[in-house]
Amino acid sequence: MEFEEKVKKVTRNTAEVVVLSELVEVLRRGEARGYIGVEPSGLFHIGWLIWARKVRDLSDVGIKMKILEATWHAWINDKLGGYLEMIHKCAKYIEHVLKSLGIDKGDIEYVKAEELISDPEYWRIVVTVAKNLSLARVRRAITIMGRKESEGILDFSKLIYPCMQVADIFYMDLDVCLGGTDQRKAHMLAREIAEKKKWKKPVAVHTPLLISLRPPLGAEEVDEVDLKMSKSKPETCIFVHDTPDDIAKKVEYAYCPMKVVEMNPIIEICKHILFAQNGFKLYVEREEKHGGDIYIESFDELVQLYSKGELHPQDLKRAVAKALSEILEPVRRYFEVNREAKELLRTMSNATITR
Repeated sequence: MEFEEKVKKVTRNTAEVVVLSELVEVLRRGEARGYIGVEPSGLFHIGWLIWARKVRDLSDVGIKMKILEATWHAWINDKLGGYLEMIHKCAKYIEHVLKSLGIDKGDIEYVKAEELISDPEYWRIVVTVAKNLSLARVRRAITIMGRKESEGILDFSKLIYPCMQVADIFYMDLDVCLGGTDQRKAHMLAREIAEKKKWKKPVAVHTPLLISLRPPLGAEEVDEVDLKMSKSKPETCIFVHDTPDDIAKKVEYAYCPMKVVEMNPIIEICKHILFAQNGFKLYVEREEKHGGDIYIESFDELVQLYSKGELHPQDLKRAVAKALSEILEPVRRYFEVNREAKELLRTMSNATITR
């Protein structure tokens, strides 16, 4: 793979890279290590496809990718009722999802949080990080947990979480940190502390968040925590296991105002999930009196048609639901034939999902 192609592959479909010049240097140097921390917190929804695909991209360009199964982090964050046994089952379930999507081709390393927390050196780094942060700074970083700053007082463990996430990066000696834009504060803290302590400064690659199918009124001014797709509100998100009928129903009731592109969840799905695939074309079936069937060959073409009112929301929704169902067919098939995966899915489907 040509070097310019590597850079393009890493940066495509991202919200930002902090900073690009450092990423270029990391790629030139070679033998880089990258990671994403994943809280095992319930069923896998399509918003997670964005970071999952980026894991694949980073691995494809030669970065040795680790997925930290952040079980202790999920425990602190009260995920799955705070039951560690259930959280561990969820971690295994996520491994199966990534295999079914073709993300894990045997070259992704899974790191369990227990490997970190059992080492005194890890806790030395946690304390070092904490000693270089003010209480106010830690509380502002609480949003990396999918919580509002005000929730930092729920219990003291919540204040340990940001310090642990930053310590994860230094303990694993990483060059690249991957995460959604909601993880930016943790990554910026890591970069600041790296400068202060003369440690390796990680490059941060941030992927966009997928907004809820039913964003709250006045969404432009709503907190990011309330705006993003959330598994704790199943009617507002699409899970990778949803049947074609389930997907069609959820998409049908999704917010999708005529001619409005901004803050439109269906348009966002087209941008970040469908057209993010190489060579994707969206097939829209329409009655002849409404213009007949068309193939939309790019996201820019979709935006142009939709913003001008040349594509009706219902026609777009039907096309998107069908395209999503086709993309997710391998996942449904995998979980039908793999006994362990099927049982884990059943367990997760019956679990209590907590925000």
